[in-house]
Amino acid sequence: MTRLLAIGLLPVLLSAASTGVLADPQASVPPAAALPTAAAPAVQPPATPATPVPWSSLTPQQQQLLAPLQNKWATLPPERQQRLMLGANRWAQMTPAQRERARMRQQHWRSLSPAERERIRQRYAAFQKLPPAEQQQIRKEFEAFQKLPPDKRAALRARWKNMTPAERAQFRARAHIHYPPG
Repeated sequence: MTRLLAIGLLPVLLSAASTGVLADPQASVPPAAALPTAAAPAVQPPATPATPVPWSSLTPQQQQLLAPLQNKWATLPPERQQRLMLGANRWAQMTPAQRERARMRQQHWRSLSPAERERIRQRYAAFQKLPPAEQQQIRKEFEAFQKLPPDKRAALRARWKNMTPAERAQFRARAHIHYPPG
């Protein structure tokens, strides 16, 4: 069942987890700036309405990371300024290996078509709406899938790809996966 569940979640989890679904594709900051990592826990933006952030109030490190946006900083919505600041903080806390991995994810994200990005966003939103216990089970199954040898993962991907939409729907129903078809 572990392998079967991993097959059903593969399109969702591989896309969401490995492409930087949380990244702002329009941002001109280092690509991982919008991605939480294990080494740097995600910081939640304030619940109150965001107020504009003057460029001069950024730390020198934030200014260096966000330098490509300096000329248009004042025109950005306050919410985006806040996200970019938080992203710059996370980026600064990453190791070089984490930064490189994040760059690769962002490159992949940018290579996707707008339709593919939207599908990933919808699937991620559906995942976020699942009960915490179900989310944890999905993560556990995905981790088990990731531990499989590459040839076994490839075989499972091929099997999923060759399923008809009806077979995929049946699989999702048996595995209690509530993602939109696709």
